[in-house]
Amino acid sequence: MSFCCGASMLGTKGTLKHYRTQVHNVPLLFCPVCHRVEVHYKVENEYEILAEYAHGDGVSEIDFQDFVMEDEESIFCNCVNCEEEDPLDIVQSQIDMALDLLAFSKHIGDDKWERELKKRLAVMSRRRTKLLQK
Repeated sequence: MSFCCGASMLGTKGTLKHYRTQVHNVPLLFCPVCHRVEVHYKVENEYEILAEYAHGDGVSEIDFQDFVMEDEESIFCNCVNCEEEDPLDIVQSQIDMALDLLAFSKHIGDDKWERELKKRLAVMSRRRTKLLQK
């Protein structure tokens, strides 16, 4: 499970640009709070090698899946949520985890962590409200 600013990151696939080469269908981790994106750690080395070779060959677009055979289920098995799930379920899951962490941060007396979690909860609460209004 990967975390960013206290929220668990979502598993997804997307396109990354490496210099002038676009690499499609790269397994990614996405933070629903700060929107940080990173290559999934299980395929990070493969991505770097493929992107460098494609760029060196002058290829403008390449599909990660055509060269790296990774089972999507095994890659994202440690993610709490994946992007294709219902957005409201994802947000609620993130809120529930943040509330659990908030209780723990209070228990251990970590004021800084507590403030950060409250900020994250405010972001996720606003997102939940928007989703409920749709």
